[in-house]
Amino acid sequence: MTDTAWIDAALTSARPQAVGALLRYFRNLDTAEEAFQNACLRALRSWPQNGPPRDPAAWLIMVGRNVAIDEVRRNRKQEPLPDDEAISDLDDAEQALAERLDGSHYRDDILRLLFICCHPDLPATQQIALALRVVSGLTVKQIARAFLVSEAAMEQRITRAKSRVADASVPFETPGAVERAERLSAVAAMIYLIFNEGYSASGDTAESRSPLCEEAIRLARLLLRLFQSEPEIMGLTALLLLQHARAAARFDADGMLVLLDDQDRSLWNQQMIAEGVALIDKAMRHRRSGPYQIQAAIAALHARAARPEDTDWTQIDLLYGALEIMQPSAVVTLNRAVAASKVRGAQAALEMIEPLASRLSNYFHYFGVRGAFLMQLGRNDEARVAFDRAIALANTSAEAAHIRMHLDRLMRDSAPSEARLSK
Repeated sequence: MTDTAWIDAALTSARPQAVGALLRYFRNLDTAEEAFQNACLRALRSWPQNGPPRDPAAWLIMVGRNVAIDEVRRNRKQEPLPDDEAISDLDDAEQALAERLDGSHYRDDILRLLFICCHPDLPATQQIALALRVVSGLTVKQIARAFLVSEAAMEQRITRAKSRVADASVPFETPGAVERAERLSAVAAMIYLIFNEGYSASGDTAESRSPLCEEAIRLARLLLRLFQSEPEIMGLTALLLLQHARAAARFDADGMLVLLDDQDRSLWNQQMIAEGVALIDKAMRHRRSGPYQIQAAIAALHARAARPEDTDWTQIDLLYGALEIMQPSAVVTLNRAVAASKVRGAQAALEMIEPLASRLSNYFHYFGVRGAFLMQLGRNDEARVAFDRAIALANTSAEAAHIRMHLDRLMRDSAPSEARLSK
C-alpha cells in the first residue's frame, strides 16, 4: 500500500470514530486527541509496508489506546496503573478492539463527541472551533485563517473550550432516547453554524472560508449515516448541498457578490443539486416537516429554475409562510417579503417589513431590501436614505459595493427627471 492520499483519506474518515472511542475510554479530550495522533504516526509507518487494516478505525483505536496507556505507565513509574473500571466503560475492551468494534459503539461515540462540542456552557464560536479541531481534525492554523483571527487567539479559544468541558464533568454514558433527540438538534444546529461561517464570507475571504462549507457538508453526511430515517437531518444535508452548489457563481472576478437572479446558472454544481433535491424529496415523503426541510425546499425551487423567470415564487412565498409559523422571526419575514414582492408587488412587500423596523434597526439586509422596494415604487429619495443606511451597516466591502450599485442605478434613473425640472 503506497497510496499516501488513500491513507490520508482513511485517517480523516476514521477520526470521529477513533477520537470518540478514545474519549469514552480516557474521558479527557487532550488525551484522546494525543492518542489518535500517535496512532496516525504509527499508521503512516506501518500501512505503506503492511497494507491497510480491514477496519482502520478499530486499528487506530487499539493502537492509540495502547500507546496512551504506555505513556501513562512511563509518566507514573512510582504509581500503580488504575483499574480498567476507573478509566474505561468498555467490557473486555482489548478483545473487542482487537477483533472489530461493534458498529453501535461507533454510533454512540460519534454522537457523544459531536454533542460534547455543543456543550451549552460554550459560546457558539467556541463550539464551532472545538468541533473543527476535535471532530474534523483541522489544524489550529487552518481554523484561525478561516475565522480571520491570529493562531494564538484561536489556540486560546480552543483551550478555553476544552477547559470548560472538563470542568463541567460531561457524562460519557450512552444517551437515552430523550437525550439523543436533544443532542441531535444541538449537533444539527452546530453543523449549520459551521456552514454559515463559510457561506457568509465574501470578497477576499470567500476562498479561505469555503472549506468550512465543505466540512459542514461532510459532518452533515456523517450525521445522516447515523440517523438515516430522520427527515430533518435529510433536510439539513439537502439545504447545505443546494446552497453550496451555487458557490462558483456567487462572486464575480473582482470578488463582488452576484445576486441569485444575476448568477450564471451554468456554473452551478448540478451533481450537488441533484443530490440535494433527491434528499429533500425523500424527507418530505415522511410528512414530518421541520425548519431545515422547509429551507431546503425553498433552495430546491431556486435550483430547479433554469432561468430566474422560471422560479416558482408563489410556492416560495407559501413555504416562507409555513416557516414563519414554525420558526417565527423578523429575518424570516424579511425573506418572505422578497418572495411576496415577486407575487403581490413591492407595495405589499413594503407593508410586510415596515413593522420590523425597530427589531432590524441595525440589520444591513433590512435597509437593502427596503431600499429596493422603495426604488421599485419610484420613491427615490426614501430609497436613497435606506441605501445609505445599508452601506453604513455593511459587514463587508462586497455588501457595501452591492448597495452602491443600487445607488448608482438610482442616480442614473433619477437624473433625467431632475434635469427636466431644472429647465
